[in-house]
Amino acid sequence: MSTTCEIDPEVLEKLKKFRFGKRSQGNAAFVLKIDRKNLLVVEDGIYDNISLSELVDLLPETNPRYIVLSYELSHNDGRRSYPLVLIYYSPPSIKLETHMLYASAKTYFQEKADLNKVFDIREIESLTDEWLQEKLLHH
Repeated sequence: MSTTCEIDPEVLEKLKKFRFGKRSQGNAAFVLKIDRKNLLVVEDGIYDNISLSELVDLLPETNPRYIVLSYELSHNDGRRSYPLVLIYYSPPSIKLETHMLYASAKTYFQEKADLNKVFDIREIESLTDEWLQEKLLHH
């Protein structure tokens, strides 16, 4: 599969550790961006035990991001699970060229990272627990 961007090999290693890391509670987020000069998907930050509102505050309002999120999901029967999801955040205000770059690399990244649950979001305020639980429980 051809792609517009490659993925930093270090990112794939960290992603593997992130995926299999033991979580005692809370959400964890691995935020990635594209280094446009080198056309490389690189780490933007890794956050442990972070709420979605804290995550929203950290994201740039004018640049897209890929967010690999280990989300603490409480089920009706009291169980907890930690599904791994990819959220592609692309603010409406960005240039079409930037949006196209991220959108074109998303599927490649999703495949390489082996992520099945993928959600796109335009308005960062929409990234709430209610929104994500609705997506995960009815997807």
